[in-house]
Amino acid sequence: MIYRIAIEKGEDFGYVAHCPAIPGCHSQGNTMEEAIENIKDAIRGCLSALDEELISTGKEIASIEVTV
Repeated sequence: MIYRIAIEKGEDFGYVAHCPAIPGCHSQGNTMEEAIENIKDAIRGCLSALDEELISTGKEIASIEVTV
């Protein structure tokens, strides 16, 4: 999947990355490259947590990728 991220220079150090498509999904790194790798891990973690949350409801849920 492809997610758009936003990266900004941190106030204190390094870079802060956000994934607007996933509320609360943020990360940081000392360099822009490190922030990008860290936000990838954060996205994977957030999606995994969302999957677990949906599965725990006991409802039948389909996960489908769409291209816009």
